[in-house]
Amino acid sequence: MAMRDMDKIKISKEKREEMISSIKDYFAEERDEEMGDLAAGLLLDFVVGELAEEFYNQGVYDAYKYLSDRCEDVLSIQK
Repeated sequence: MAMRDMDKIKISKEKREEMISSIKDYFAEERDEEMGDLAAGLLLDFVVGELAEEFYNQGVYDAYKYLSDRCEDVLSIQK
């Protein structure tokens, strides 16, 4: 499910440039392929638009589970 425009993850220009550079480095090192800025940017847009929501939701669930477990720990010290 694609994220709606209003829910789209915002990435600073500097961070976007770092991410594009990382994508290009990955393709160069792992696939022995040169990738331009445009292609890497389009791949990044796809990942953010189509896949990031799943990673975000997993992060929310992990945080919930962690906090829930810590709350159980606090309750265990009751006398």
